[in-house]
Amino acid sequence: MERLVTWITDNKVPVGAWMADLVEFIKDNTLSFFDIVAAVIGFVVDGFTNALEWVPEPLLIVALTLATYALRRSLALAGFVAFALLFVLNQGYWNATMETLSLVMFSALASTAIGVPLGIAAAHRPWLYQALRPVLDLMQTLPTFVYLLPTLVLFGLGTVPGLISTVIFALPAPVRLTHLGITSVPRPLIEAGEAFGATKSQLLWKVELPAARATIFAGITQCIMLSLSMVVIAALVGAGGLGVPVVRALNQVKVGMGFEAGFAIVLVAIALDRVCRPAEKNVPR
Repeated sequence: MERLVTWITDNKVPVGAWMADLVEFIKDNTLSFFDIVAAVIGFVVDGFTNALEWVPEPLLIVALTLATYALRRSLALAGFVAFALLFVLNQGYWNATMETLSLVMFSALASTAIGVPLGIAAAHRPWLYQALRPVLDLMQTLPTFVYLLPTLVLFGLGTVPGLISTVIFALPAPVRLTHLGITSVPRPLIEAGEAFGATKSQLLWKVELPAARATIFAGITQCIMLSLSMVVIAALVGAGGLGVPVVRALNQVKVGMGFEAGFAIVLVAIALDRVCRPAEKNVPR
């Protein structure tokens, strides 16, 4: 028995070496492509962040508060958004919060733009979902530090590897929930559309997507929350944002700074969740 165990351990499958060689091969043969991608993404994200920071803080707080009320028609929620932003400003984390909002917004948009169409395609093609399921399981269970390494090698330090890693981490949510929403559409609705002569495209846009709207939006909201949960990890590769003071507090054992940044992250997360979640019908606010 010991010989069997020794033979198994001595004949290690070189998974790590294979993956390292694959990343090095990609880096050596497509380095210019990744440089261009990094430059474009960095320019767009940094430009949006600079635009947010250029607007005077009180004006931006008023604008976001009014936008929240116009979108949700809730004085309580609008007041909470104003309180959260004022707290962030009071604690001195305004610029870091703007960087975090830019990172979350672009990663959530990228994940949604990829995940929702992929979920629709998987719902209409069961074989595709069966092929995607192990990949999605791997993306959700693989420790985030593991796929930070190849993105760091390919894109270098900065916002881009943090953004790419965040997209990978958040992508399974919109794919799975879009697939769930489309496959959960009642069959009589689809049969009624077919009886009226609707094409596949018309069935998708006028029957399936409206019926699955709540589930799809739940996936998008979860995608935003997952993106925000990556801010601390993204800070480790130079992404900036609210994760930076958390990492600094951890390295320097500054308990006060850690709680300040932590409360800022929590308030931003609650505000984004309440603003972006699907509207609840017949529930007083």
